[in-house]
Formats: sequence, C-alpha cells, structure tokens
Amino acid sequence: MMLRKIVGSVAVAAVVVAGSAAQVSAQVSKGYTDVGAVVGIGNLGSASASFGGRFEHIFKVLPDLGGGLLGIGVSADYYSYSNGYTGYNYSFKYIPIGATVNYHFKLENKKFDPFIGAGLGYQIINCSYSGVGGSTNFCGNSAIYFIGRAGGRYFFTPSVAAYADVGAGAATLNLGVTFKLK
Repeated sequence: MMLRKIVGSVAVAAVVVAGSAAQVSAQVSKGYTDVGAVVGIGNLGSASASFGGRFEHIFKVLPDLGGGLLGIGVSADYYSYSNGYTGYNYSFKYIPIGATVNYHFKLENKKFDPFIGAGLGYQIINCSYSGVGGSTNFCGNSAIYFIGRAGGRYFFTPSVAAYADVGAGAATLNLGVTFKLK
C-alpha cells in the first residue's frame, strides 16, 4: 500500500511538471550532469521497496559509435526487512553502492534519453538475530557485484526528467525523477 502511494505521488508530480512544459529542447550533451531520487521495486527479499539516488555526468561524445554519448553514473540505495516467528526475530539491511559507464543512444526525439550501462557495485549487508540461543549479528557479508543496467529519461522540461532503470543493484526496477545540475 505504501509503495503504491509513493509511485502514485511520483507519477502525479511528473504529470504536473509535464503539463507545464511547452517546448523541450535537447537535454543530454557532453557536460550534462544530473542528480535524482528513485524508488525501487522487485528482487528485494521481503522488503517492499528500496530508496536511493542517482548521479550522472556525460563526459564524451562517441562519433564512431552512432554519435552516442558516454557518461559515468553513481547509484546508492537502501532497503531493509525483518521477520519474526515464535521464539526468534531476524532483520536484514542492504546498502548497494555502484558505478557504471553508460552509453546514451543518439535519437531525433530529444525528450527521450535511453542508455545501457555496465559497472561494479559494492553491497554492504548487515543481518541480526534475536531469539532462542541469544542475540547475534549473523552476517556482515559485503560483496562486490557486476552491474548490468538499461534505462532512460523522459524530459518534461530541459532540467527535469522522469527516470527509470532495470538491472542489477538494489531493485529490479527503479523509478524516479532527475534534476539537471549543469
């Protein structure tokens, strides 16, 4: 229920911003930088959602690869969940942090910015248990993992875009809003 309210609020905000945008020119080019917030769903254990942020800077034009652009992206997310049964309780907290190199496709439609990316992430995991046998932190396994990601932005104004990505990280699907810094 809470996730539905969050996604609904993001959608309403996007529609309001879209309604106020008359004409949108080219947004993503060399030097473009943005930051945004995302809500993630899917592949989160028993957690209903993850919350996180995205940052990206476009640093290179690739004329030999269809005129696309190369950017470096950084992501950080957080999600947690706990379960309890008669006699014991346990909880999990995850903080995945990642960096990707993203290829942005060149399109005629300047409102849409699709990309694919690959990189590495580091996931901080903390688990605890209390119940029969006492209390303990039964895991603190942190690990490096591969990130494969596809996504895109849809610009409502030259500096505000809806954002979505799918792939490895905190969640299978992340939805949010980004804001142009430069």
